[in-house]
Amino acid sequence: MTAPAVALSCSGLVKRYGGNAVVDGLDLAVPAGCCFGMLGPNGAGKTTTLRLCLGLTDPDGGSISLLGRAIPADARAARMRVGVVPQIDNLDPDFTVAENLLVYARYFGIGDRESRSRLPGLLEFANLEGKRDARIQTLSGGMKRRLTLARALVNDPDIVFLDEPTTGLDPQARHLIWERLRQLVAGGKTIILTTHFMDEAERLCDDLVVIDRGRIIDKGSPRALIEANIEPEVVEVYGDGAHEWARVRGQALAARVERSGETVFCYTADGTALLDDLAHRHELRCLRRPANLEDVFIKLTGRELRD
Repeated sequence: MTAPAVALSCSGLVKRYGGNAVVDGLDLAVPAGCCFGMLGPNGAGKTTTLRLCLGLTDPDGGSISLLGRAIPADARAARMRVGVVPQIDNLDPDFTVAENLLVYARYFGIGDRESRSRLPGLLEFANLEGKRDARIQTLSGGMKRRLTLARALVNDPDIVFLDEPTTGLDPQARHLIWERLRQLVAGGKTIILTTHFMDEAERLCDDLVVIDRGRIIDKGSPRALIEANIEPEVVEVYGDGAHEWARVRGQALAARVERSGETVFCYTADGTALLDDLAHRHELRCLRRPANLEDVFIKLTGRELRD
């Protein structure tokens, strides 16, 4: 079956638990061959949305089409063309690295000869050629994550769902996984990504949606969202007296000022006047930077902690 131009679409998607709408009228249209991001605070409904789209949870309303198949009615057939990387690695500790890949291939009806022929390429993709016979307990966190990604590719899927794929990894492991994900998109695969790392979303995603309380509150490319929501520059000011400085001087010099803990965020078209004013305030430290996707996320969803 040829992959459709729209890899995933949802219309009016609803899921309730205990009378509360965890997903509340969600509409999505994900073009094939792109990296599509779903951002939102804890409890926003991201993981529930993924489960609905995969047919693992039945919706209370709306419609879903995954690779041209209706979900949940035809979910089993659709999942044969899908790869999934869950939040938590669920590798089998009783098997070696190679065995985890070979056994998983059987769930897709892939014969032993075919799965063994795919094995070297999967191990190379995960940078685990030297760990073929290693037990899972001996692998680092980054190795386990790369193996989980490789396992999601055993059936050569058209679309790969990744739920917070780099949480808990060191910078080197994160960058290697980013490189591998870019390779997948360059090869024509569709990626649907949830993440709490805004730099990850900004680097990888062609388009994304910001979800809060089960609803989409904004959508677009990372650059378009930044330009539409945030002033071009941000000056962060730290130290004793930062809040008083912001009250007396910062608010007059910036288009918008926010306070979080000891930090004052000054949003402006040009940070030069702010830096000039701070030049002789030696008790304060400052950082001038371009606006980024994290600024958008905070503006749209707030700075309060979500559990």
